[in-house]
Amino acid sequence: MIAVFAVIALFSCQEDFDKVRNINLASEDPVGIGENANAIHTDSGKVVANLLAPKLLDYSNRKFSYSEFPDGVTVYFYEDDKKSTITADYAIRYDQTGLVDMRGNVVLLTSDSTQLLADQVYWDQNDNWIFSDQPYRIKFNDGSYNDGSSFDSNKDFTTFLSRKNTGVQLIENENPPEDDGI
Repeated sequence: MIAVFAVIALFSCQEDFDKVRNINLASEDPVGIGENANAIHTDSGKVVANLLAPKLLDYSNRKFSYSEFPDGVTVYFYEDDKKSTITADYAIRYDQTGLVDMRGNVVLLTSDSTQLLADQVYWDQNDNWIFSDQPYRIKFNDGSYNDGSSFDSNKDFTTFLSRKNTGVQLIENENPPEDDGI
């Protein structure tokens, strides 16, 4: 009789636990809130990225989980002796896809002082690819610039595909024409 009562009590506790868990999963609230977040990502013991955000909302309790940075984000990227930085007024990172959507005053500054300015930029963390379907301006360290309607690029801008763009490209002439006295 005692064993039967213990089994009934155990199943009733499990049922209550499942109800509480389902309530938490159905909640619109984040499962966690972080203030002054400082996350460091390492690879083989080497720091490769450092994320700073005044506020982090963790929605890993959702079916399509994500992290939200409603008050902005700054991320520093380190590769060998190079450091790049990206800042935005707002960001959201989708866990399953590795896609980061950054919005509002997005500024990406590479180690060679190339600067990208845009209202919205997507970063595919899995493929290290940056893209936008919004207007942008990219300023190069030599003073040249490019304004376009959208772009695709690898993370260090060595492969940069732009659509409908205009700009100024400074070209240095290695063999200036000879002065013929005219």
